Amino acid sequence: MRIVFVRHGEPDYRRDCLTETGKVQALAAAQRLKEEGISEIWSSPLGRAAETAAAASEALGLPVRILDFMRELDWGSCDGSPLFADGHPWDIADELARRGVNLNADNWREHPFFSGNKVCAAVDRTEQGIDEWLLGLGYRREGFYYRCIRENSEQKTVALFSHGGSSCAAMGHMLNLPFPYACALLHLEFTGITILRLDRRPGSMVLPCLELANDSRHICAGQYRRLESM
Repeated sequence: MRIVFVRHGEPDYRRDCLTETGKVQALAAAQRLKEEGISEIWSSPLGRAAETAAAASEALGLPVRILDFMRELDWGSCDGSPLFADGHPWDIADELARRGVNLNADNWREHPFFSGNKVCAAVDRTEQGIDEWLLGLGYRREGFYYRCIRENSEQKTVALFSHGGSSCAAMGHMLNLPFPYACALLHLEFTGITILRLDRRPGSMVLPCLELANDSRHICAGQYRRLESM
């Protein structure tokens, strides 16, 4: 099985929709995704992700299914106490790296930058949600890995449209990367495509394989011009 993670196009965050550039990016991504043999499209419920998914839905002739747990992560102080960078997880990850803090530490939630940060609950929600979703697709979490409980070994590819934060949390969990490390590692481009592949043999214990990371070649300037002239 293959999971194609796609970040939304360039957003207007205030209106929670795509900019004109973001709409062009979404169209380019939709054409690029025709190569992947996708059979299902899933999306965060937020407008910028759903709008990006809608372009793929039209291009591939598939409906969009909503995953509420893949909405973007909330961050900030839980009780109003000051937090470094107002709790922004990417700025925190970069600062911890500058200080020489181990970003692979399992107890990252206990660090003062995170212990009172709303993002911890948001990451927990995403990690629990991705495991429940994968169970429905035939992969059961057992410790650090996944057991393939599918009835057959036919290849299946699904697309999941979401956000930088929720994608980092979901993929980091699947790959056993602590959230701060995933934030520092995965700086996803708008409509960047990342593919995780799971062993499809029934009964196998699965460590997801990173097949493709943050592919954004479809949004080069030349493709913009071609799409805008259509």
